[in-house]
Amino acid sequence: MKTKITFIIRGMHCKSCEMLVKDALLELGVQGCEIDFKSGKAAVTFDSSKLNPGAIRSEIEKQGYKVGL
Repeated sequence: MKTKITFIIRGMHCKSCEMLVKDALLELGVQGCEIDFKSGKAAVTFDSSKLNPGAIRSEIEKQGYKVGL
C-alpha cells in the first residue's frame, strides 16, 4: 500500500544534507522523497507493506539528524 508521510528533520544545513538523506532513503527502498533543508521537511512515499515509518526515521537518524513527525 502506497503511503506518504512528512517528517520534520532537524540539523540539515544545505543541499548536500538533502542529498545525503535522499540517497540513504532511496537505498532503504522508499518510492520517492522530496526534501527541503530550508523548511526541514521530508515528504516520503513508501510501500507500507515493505517499510514502516520507524525504519525510515531510524535511517534518517543514522545519517546524523534529529527526526520528528
